[in-house]
Amino acid sequence: MERVHFQQEQMLDELKDLVEKNLFTEQETKMIMKKRTAFESSLVRRVAKKADYLRYAAYEMGLEQLRRKRVARMQVAPGPATVSDYALVRRQFHIFERAVKKFKSDVGLWVQYIEVAKREGARALVGRITARALQLHPNKPALFIIAASHELDQHSPSAARVLMQRGIRLNPESLEMWKEYVKMELGFIESLRRRWDVLGIKLGAKEEEKEDASELIVGEGISEKEVDKTAEMDGEYEKEEARRKVMDGAIVASVISSAAQAIPRVELFECIKEAICNYPSPGGLRQRLLDHLYEEARRRLPGDARMAVFVARRQLGAGVTGSALVEGIRTANEELAGRIRETGAKNEELCAAYMEFLEEWCGESSLPGETDQGQQASLRRTAGRAPPAAGDGSGDKCGKIGPDWGKIQADDDYVVVGILAACVACLAAHVSFRIGQGCGEEIP
Repeated sequence: MERVHFQQEQMLDELKDLVEKNLFTEQETKMIMKKRTAFESSLVRRVAKKADYLRYAAYEMGLEQLRRKRVARMQVAPGPATVSDYALVRRQFHIFERAVKKFKSDVGLWVQYIEVAKREGARALVGRITARALQLHPNKPALFIIAASHELDQHSPSAARVLMQRGIRLNPESLEMWKEYVKMELGFIESLRRRWDVLGIKLGAKEEEKEDASELIVGEGISEKEVDKTAEMDGEYEKEEARRKVMDGAIVASVISSAAQAIPRVELFECIKEAICNYPSPGGLRQRLLDHLYEEARRRLPGDARMAVFVARRQLGAGVTGSALVEGIRTANEELAGRIRETGAKNEELCAAYMEFLEEWCGESSLPGETDQGQQASLRRTAGRAPPAAGDGSGDKCGKIGPDWGKIQADDDYVVVGILAACVACLAAHVSFRIGQGCGEEIP
């Protein structure tokens, strides 16, 4: 109980100051003292619980909120800071400090401590907490992401980049780390673009000056000062070229390549694609990065069926309608059908992935909203009448896999769905025939 009595003594000055400022009454301070004593007693028992620390911290947060509301309502004149202005926040930090010392292995507790410090604007404390947490938990990607975010908030992208790279070295298999690293570099490009727009810096101005300087012929009529000026312009042009590469996404492309080398899985490419598509980047930059991502996917996973579908769907993003939808489906169908013809129908994974792709676009939810019930019923009957593949087992028994897309009008979305439904039946019969022939039995 000595620890409890010590904590009670530490409360006296702040409670007295609150009464003197008329923010709390004496009766309220007595209730606060009683409540705090109960919390302190629960913390010093033989087996302390994390919930006790969290309840105590939540109580102190509520007190601080109430104090601030009363200060605003009473319009207390600003003056020199007194002990009650910061004591309640300091007590919150003290409670969390005791908690993380008691439960060092609880990552969630460290994260809560960091969030409280951030909310109260204790920037230096946030840095110290994250450093300690990373020393204890170097295999937790969330802590590296939080630490890098803190450095970005302090306008230190280089320190944030170092933290992310260190986290990736220690956790190379973390999809979340790579995704956040890509988002961070995209944010760096966007911050540069906005800053240069405000300052009026335009890429390409130095290049024009370089071209003008290159027209000079060094000879007797050229002074040394002009030669030095030309050399200085060459150095500026190199800097300009480096800036151009950064703005064109060279750093992000390098991160994508490193991620593909570390984790050659479809899940990684899908994760990075989501990050690129959801980030508010210029259209040209986004398309260049997506093209690089698809190229890495082809190179790292050349024979993976899911990769083939992932790359084939590149033009079927959210919000694609009309002629763009028709063209996207046509391109995806031709690519997948071509891969099946190249690898043969015995590639069961690729055939199954192709069928899933077709079924996805033939599903009820994929039908255009303007398609009426009669048209939908007609499409279902068309799929049911699709003729099965025929042949004696030699060559390609299904003929050309896929419809004749040249006869489709750009605005007939429901026609696209109907033809794809027919493809499902045709391909299913084709795959069943091929597999049955290879196994020596007929697949019903």
